Amino acid sequence: QVQLVESGGGLVQAGGSLRLSCAASRSIVSINVMGWYCQAPGKQRELVARITSRGATNYADSVKGRFTISRDIAKNLVHLQMNSLKPEDTCVYYCNARTLLDNDWGQGTQVTVSS
Repeated sequence: QVQLVESGGGLVQAGGSLRLSCAASRSIVSINVMGWYCQAPGKQRELVARITSRGATNYADSVKGRFTISRDIAKNLVHLQMNSLKPEDTCVYYCNARTLLDNDWGQGTQVTVSS
């Protein structure tokens, strides 16, 4: 298992930017996939972006061209750079780490985008 701690959320105006960070309790090199998910009130948790152990990335259509997921392997960090934020990006963002045996989640960080 790996413990995940998110940070960087907050309140921002539409068009603004935020950078989320996910700190892992151990090396992320061996983690198959790390990702960011969004959960709005009353809705299911949905994938925003993910990055594999080989560095391949995938994004939800709604964030392509605006969000960028990246890793800092030396510091066991995964970041989500969010630009051109929209009110519909408002949700709790969760960090996820998936291996063959485990599927771990952080506690989430709230992002609120005002219009």
